[in-house]
Amino acid sequence: MTTLMWGVKQSFRSYVEMSGGTVTTTDGAQATEDGAFAFDAAPDSDLTIDAAGSIRGIGRFRGRVTFQAHGGMLSITLTDPWLEETADGLVLTIAETPTRRSAIARLDMGAARRAEDGGVEYPAVITLDGMMIIGDHYPPGTVMDPVRVVGI
Repeated sequence: MTTLMWGVKQSFRSYVEMSGGTVTTTDGAQATEDGAFAFDAAPDSDLTIDAAGSIRGIGRFRGRVTFQAHGGMLSITLTDPWLEETADGLVLTIAETPTRRSAIARLDMGAARRAEDGGVEYPAVITLDGMMIIGDHYPPGTVMDPVRVVGI
């Protein structure tokens, strides 16, 4: 099974935890030992990745990660991430509503590398939409945790 692994941003996860907040995974997402989150491919995912790391199709993944802190003042949910090649390049999108997706991170397909587990890892930076979703502490272009796809 193909799985998308992404930790969002290590410093953000640490901030939530140090603030006494919680990070929960539901609907198929799972926390990994290294602090990242694993999302399994949805049945309608048609993602293929060639030897150089170029993506074809849309990688549809399932799951939800919710960050909460400060008595609910910080409440962010990332739902059903997809990898999509768009006119702006390779992006990681999340579902904001059942009919609206937002590009939360831009991935550098040209800098893709094979990970030790045989997957492909892509450097990622936050987008403007991502900044609006996660908060304005990370302006567009801020380096996020890399996105890794395994089991392809």
